This record gives sequence, C-alpha cells and structure tokens, in this order.
Amino acid sequence: MTALGWVGFAVAAAVGAPARYLLDGFVQDRTAGLFPFGTLIVNVIGSLVLGSLAGLALHHHLSAETKTVLGTGFCGAFTTFSTFTFDTVRLAEEGDVGDACRNVLFSVVAGAAAAGGALGLTLSF
Repeated sequence: MTALGWVGFAVAAAVGAPARYLLDGFVQDRTAGLFPFGTLIVNVIGSLVLGSLAGLALHHHLSAETKTVLGTGFCGAFTTFSTFTFDTVRLAEEGDVGDACRNVLFSVVAGAAAAGGALGLTLSF
C-alpha cells in the first residue's frame, strides 16, 4: 500500500470510530429498554457498506487500496464485534436470555442480509 493509502486508512479509521460512537448513542437515546439497538444498527450498516465494497471490488474493479482503506479502515473502526459480544453476554448475565438470543439472531441475519443485498445490488449496475 502506498504512503497516501496509509494516510487514507488512518483518516477512514479516525472517521469510523467516532461515527460508530455517535450513531450508537443517537439510536440508544431514542429506544427504550436494555436491548442494544445502537450496536445492531451500526453493525448492519457496516455490513451493508462492506457488501457494497465487495461487489464493487469483484465486479467493478474497485482498487485493492480503496477496498482496504474503506473496508478495513472505515468499516473496521465503525463496526464492533466486541460490543456486540459484550452486549449479548450482559443480557444473558442479567437474566434476559431471550433478548441475548434475539441480539445474536438479529445481528447475524440482518448483517448477512444487508451484506448480501448490497453485494447483489452492485451486480445490477
């Protein structure tokens, strides 16, 4: 990767992490209960972006450097597997096993659907 690519990577990561924090807080402030809707929304949006990048890379010649900057830099900083895991364990420890299971199910299904849908859409243009 070029020096400019590394700068782009750092900038993309520096944008992704605060974007996650702000969006998660925005969503959580507007939802009731302990269910981690903010983390769910962040990770589904990240999956959508990654699916789009994969489609652009596979079918529209998106450069490897751009894919790395946006996919690993931005999406890597934006999405959060550790918070998803923490939230799931927290729900289970607090006795809300149903919400813990729903968190896993919704995150996996919605994330895969978002990534697959975005990938499919990139094939149409």
